Amino acid sequence: MSPREVRLPVAWGELAGLRRESPGRPRVIALHGWLDNAASFLPMLPHLPGLDLLLLDLPGHGRSAHLPVGTEYGLTTHVHAVLDAADALGWERFALLGHSMGAAIASLVAVADPSRVERLALIETLGPLSEAPGNTASRLQQAVAASRGRAAGASLRVFPDLGLAVRARMQASQLDQANARLLVERGTRAVAGGYVWSSDPRLTRPAPTRLAEPQVQALLAAIPCPVRFLGAEPAQSYFPEAVRDARLAVVPDATVAVIAGSHHLHMDQPATVASFFLDFLAG
Repeated sequence: MSPREVRLPVAWGELAGLRRESPGRPRVIALHGWLDNAASFLPMLPHLPGLDLLLLDLPGHGRSAHLPVGTEYGLTTHVHAVLDAADALGWERFALLGHSMGAAIASLVAVADPSRVERLALIETLGPLSEAPGNTASRLQQAVAASRGRAAGASLRVFPDLGLAVRARMQASQLDQANARLLVERGTRAVAGGYVWSSDPRLTRPAPTRLAEPQVQALLAAIPCPVRFLGAEPAQSYFPEAVRDARLAVVPDATVAVIAGSHHLHMDQPATVASFFLDFLAG
């Protein structure tokens, strides 16, 4: 069954997503990576039978509303968005399937509201990005300069046709044409002269703060539910093998596998990735 488009009301606007309903089956919310959207999980969908699924566009991504002017995107913003989406569906308990930034957000949701998250299926990331405390001041300065600078009002790049946007996305993310098109078709909007990215440009600004690695590990040590983690080899530069292993070591209940592949391995190898998670998500 093909998923249907949904709009979920929240205090500041609407969250969009793709919904495949299977009443009475295990409930799962899928969370995509940075500047991706709900279409990130479409290749996996045929390989995840028997699940009640919401593929969510996170705030400012895909077809979800942008945050109001004067507000900032942060990890807690996305945590609340996930819980708001679950509330809108009437879901008290659910599992989370996350890729990259979505996996980081899923990790935090499980800690922030542990009574609601039954299990975590994580791809390519565990916990948020961290930074040495010595970079705290310079990071804040860069973030404030970016948000107040002239570039904040720069015009969006217009692609005369979707094919050019697909090629740009392929170059940026090492995606094949079919997978890049899935993300582009959901991640653009029509304007005079062509198409522009629909994601909020503020998402590309540097975050004003990041946690130190000991803080991240303290959060991960507080995850009360089972975790299943799948990583790609070689590891990403922002999430090197040593950091990955150290974080997984503090999670109380984690099953881990690493396979050869790219960062978007759930799109490149959907059947393999789904087979690793299906029995886990089905409970």
